[in-house]
Amino acid sequence: MAKKNARNTRASIVDAAWQLFYEQGYEDTTVEEIIAASHTSKGSFYHYFGGKDALLSTLSDLFDRKYQDLQETMDRNMPAMDQLLFLNQALFQMIEARVPLDLLARLLSTQLVTSGARHLLDHRRTYYRLLRQIIAQGQAAGQLTQQQSVNDMVKVYALCERALLYDWCLCGGEYSLAGYAGEQVPRFLAQFLPVLRPEIV
Repeated sequence: MAKKNARNTRASIVDAAWQLFYEQGYEDTTVEEIIAASHTSKGSFYHYFGGKDALLSTLSDLFDRKYQDLQETMDRNMPAMDQLLFLNQALFQMIEARVPLDLLARLLSTQLVTSGARHLLDHRRTYYRLLRQIIAQGQAAGQLTQQQSVNDMVKVYALCERALLYDWCLCGGEYSLAGYAGEQVPRFLAQFLPVLRPEIV
């Protein structure tokens, strides 16, 4: 129970922080405001985070919380490809609605130069576990190709999403992230579909 409460406290801080960052900007958000919005205490905040800057590395936590919610509500009877496309759209819509572009860009840039943990590549994340599960089930059901390994397909999917995020940041968010992904991701993931052999007449 204590472990669950600790996770909930940390998650509340992360959720409140990113909501405030989006609404009023990173620079204009104070630790005191985050504490008040998360209904926690200063002691709790500093137990998990050394300061406001430490919250920048929690964006992957925010993404994984979204995936956990989707995992509970998504129709698992959908074909595997539809599940993958659904997850992409839901995440990118959340990013557009809740994540400031400048902070997303800052996170992506730090992942390129960090000598520490690369949070976006941590394969213990909910993101990667859910993708592996969907793809493995899709292969077993004959909905996805078996010519590629599950891990290779997960890598391709994650590569596609990162590429779209980087491009969106480079272009200053001048177009809809979810809208553009809705056009490009199905094309990118077409390689996951089984190759249909022509019937012998």
